[in-house]
Formats: sequence, C-alpha cells, structure tokens
Amino acid sequence: MSAERTCQITVPDDAGERLDLLVARGAGVSRTQAATLIANGHVLVNGTRAKASYRTEKGDRVDVVVPPPPGREIVPEQIPLDIVFEDEHLLVVNKPAGMVVHPAPGNWSGTLVNALVGRGEPLAEGGGEDRAGLVHRLDKDTSGLLVVAKTDAAHRLLSTALAARQVTRRYVAVCWGHLSGDTLTVDQPIARDPRDRTRMAIVPGGKAARTDFVRLARFDSVDLLRAHLHSGRTHQIRVHLSSVGHPVIGDDVYGGGGGRKLAALPPRRHFLHAAWLRFRHPISGHVIDLRSPLPPDLRQSLATLSDRPELATHQDPLDVFGFYRTTADPPAAQLADD
Repeated sequence: MSAERTCQITVPDDAGERLDLLVARGAGVSRTQAATLIANGHVLVNGTRAKASYRTEKGDRVDVVVPPPPGREIVPEQIPLDIVFEDEHLLVVNKPAGMVVHPAPGNWSGTLVNALVGRGEPLAEGGGEDRAGLVHRLDKDTSGLLVVAKTDAAHRLLSTALAARQVTRRYVAVCWGHLSGDTLTVDQPIARDPRDRTRMAIVPGGKAARTDFVRLARFDSVDLLRAHLHSGRTHQIRVHLSSVGHPVIGDDVYGGGGGRKLAALPPRRHFLHAAWLRFRHPISGHVIDLRSPLPPDLRQSLATLSDRPELATHQDPLDVFGFYRTTADPPAAQLADD
C-alpha cells in the first residue's frame, strides 16, 4: 500500500490563486482530489482549515497531507493470456490492446494483474499487491510484450537490469506526417502535465527520458517507425512523438486522433506495439530474445496505409520492413543498450 505523503507550499508573490488549484498543482493531484483533501481537513493554511475557494495571499503556508489510497483486495479472474515465455522465475505476456495492466480506480477488474492472480501461480511481491510481479508496464491501448517476475529475486534483478538499460525494448509505431530524416533522437524530460494531471508532458525538471526513432518506411501521410526506449516513462513514446509534431496515429490524448477511417484503425486504438524484447535471464544468464508480430488490427492498418493489401495476412509484416535488422544490439556477453 502507498505511504502517506506530506508537502508544504509557500505562496509566492503571485498570490490570489484559489486554494484547490494551488493544492492540485503543488501536491500533484487532480482538482477534485484537492477539493476532497481540503473538505476532509487534510489541508491547513497557516495552521487552520480553509475553504477550497479561499484566495491565497503572499506568504501563506499551506500544509497538505495526502493519505494513502484505501486498500482493495485483488480479485482473481479467469482471463486467457497469451504467454510467450515462462519458467519458474518469470513469464512474458503478449498483452492485447484494451487491457489495463493493474487495478486502479475505475478499473478494479479485468486487468492483467487480475488475470495473473487468477492463474494461481506464484508472483513476486516486491512491487506491491496491486502490481503483483510487474517489472514494467504498457499503456491500456498499447499491445505487446511485458515481463512479469514470479519471485522477489527475479523482480529485483530484472528491475535493476531495466534501470541499467540492460533490457532492450523496441516498439513499432506509425506517426502522422514525416520526420525530417531517417533517424531521430528525442531526449526530453517527462512529468505530469501541470495543466492536466491525466496527461504527461515535456516538463523542465521532469524525469530524464530518451527515445531513439528509426524510420522504416514512408507512406503518403505517415511514417512507419522503430522506437527504442532508453528509459521507461509513462506514455514516453507518445509524448516524445507529439512533442516534435508527429503524434502516433489514433492517439486521442496527444493529438493523433482523427483519421481513423484513413488508417483503418478501430475506435480507441493507437498504432503502438511492443514488438521486440531482449534481456538476460536474471537467474540462468541466458539471453531471452522474444518477438511479437503485429496483431490483426494493426496488420490491417499497415496494409491500408502502405497500399499493400497482402500485408493484412502476412505472418509478420515487420520483417518486410526490416524491423528486426539492426546493428545496435550488443553481443550477448554484454547485453546493454549502449
């Protein structure tokens, strides 16, 4: 369970902001959550309670306590999963688009964690009950490969390897418009959007984030890209492509929505797929190299965008465009990203 958080905000020269807006920005919560904290007495202004509508004054000291979210039991569910690798230490799931990875408000059932718990197999506890075994995550509408640890030792070692950039994760994406060249590196920090807490954004002082992009093909209105993550920030690829004016097609959150009929994409689906995963097994030391061909909906989209209908039934269209041909991979003895 998450721990209680506290923060103290001193109102600067630009006073006059509503208390709920100040708390939302300063404590990193939504305005609704801020109003609830104020109403429940978890916010004090100069040591006393105040209303959400209070207009702050220069020098005000605002103390905020954010209680931990209430615990909620994870309900095991019998949901079929596409397991592409499994042993007694870990497993790798090929997650479908539309599946939330872990339970959270609004999604307490039907998640990957519910399905994992429902299998009855041991799972690492290091990430917390609601993150059972998860080493990293994928967005709800992003499909592809995701690692799950069965033991705490495997979880610890995999998390360390991930932080040390010794887990190679490559995604296929299609973006609107055309990059200025065949390669692009976006090295920009990411954090919660201060104007909309449901989104991420390029924010000075945010967490370091780097993505390398290689253009594999150029079609009439879009580019087919291979994206290589050097960090794993929330929505990283989507935010980085949006920041350079080429959002992922179908991405309603970061400017790539619309044109679904042109791209032959189903509702609420964006063209982003975790297609290639390469890492050293945390216990045996063997190199694990796994690939996930495009799912049918993205194969159909690629066939439409490229005007090559035969790709809709191709076993792995990514092979056609050289997705797996790269000299960037280290020798197995090293297996690090750079």
